Amino acid sequence: MLRCVTDPTPDDTAAQAVQVARLYYHQGLTTDAIARELGLSRPKVSRLLTLARRTGLVEIRIHDPQAQPQSLEAQLRAHYPFLHPQVVSVPPGSPENVWLERVAVAAARLLGQVLRPGQIVGLAWGTTLDAVSRALTPRPVTNLQFVQLNGSANALDFMSGFVTDTITRFAANYGARAHLFPVPTFFDDPATRAAMWRERSVQHVLDLQNHADVLLYSVGAASAQVPSHVYAAGYLDDADLHALRDQGVAGDIATVFFRGDGSYAGLPINARSSGPDLGLTRRVQHAICVVSGLGKVEALRAALAGELMTTLVIDEVTARTLLAPGP
Repeated sequence: MLRCVTDPTPDDTAAQAVQVARLYYHQGLTTDAIARELGLSRPKVSRLLTLARRTGLVEIRIHDPQAQPQSLEAQLRAHYPFLHPQVVSVPPGSPENVWLERVAVAAARLLGQVLRPGQIVGLAWGTTLDAVSRALTPRPVTNLQFVQLNGSANALDFMSGFVTDTITRFAANYGARAHLFPVPTFFDDPATRAAMWRERSVQHVLDLQNHADVLLYSVGAASAQVPSHVYAAGYLDDADLHALRDQGVAGDIATVFFRGDGSYAGLPINARSSGPDLGLTRRVQHAICVVSGLGKVEALRAALAGELMTTLVIDEVTARTLLAPGP
């Protein structure tokens, strides 16, 4: 922003400097054009512009589009000292699908910086991670493994192609091995889940999950404008959704649900879920949560209350709403 200070002054030179500044900054005239219009030499015009800047007759402020995200990152660190936030700028007035695209690119870039040979990466699945998988830059990483954190089978589809495509896309991008988890997202009976967890093939996947170095996931929310896949693709029936509301559930991570305070113990649906104990998010070195969209704010706020991440990649509009005082 540019502001010309026009308080009256007896100094004719200062008045002339203001006149030159208006023509140069407000009207966009060149120094040659100003010199011709005012009958001055071009060096004289340049000296008057320098005088206007040096004496404060003209103030120049640069509005850095990156400054707002940096300010929001500082506020997030102040609110959540355990958190490493990355706030992504988005075009003013843009729709949420554009925010998701920008955040997905930032998350893909961050993942590429974090990955090291020999690591195990635990992946949840959903709309957000599918977007991240499409924004990756190919780079081979030696002896890297990706493991699916929760099952993807529902009553309509034993193994969701949407999910397997996402996981295998990550692995192919880095020349890594993908470990899929071909079990139901939710079991009908907790006893069935307990029996399945004793199978050696399942225990192998569970062991990889527990030894993960990096986790990548989002928070699920039923109210998101870009719907969380678990809520939009038939994994939960009406009775499940009503029960979750009655129990004060705010959202989920890898189909493990948590309340508004971030707690998750004792929720009946979690005994049927194929997702990991969310304590895993506190044990790994990099627990990267990727969030975009205003419908996910309450779920994200709850996850932060439970300290269910170490790193957050988020768009600036969602971050600003997250930090806004409650009603």
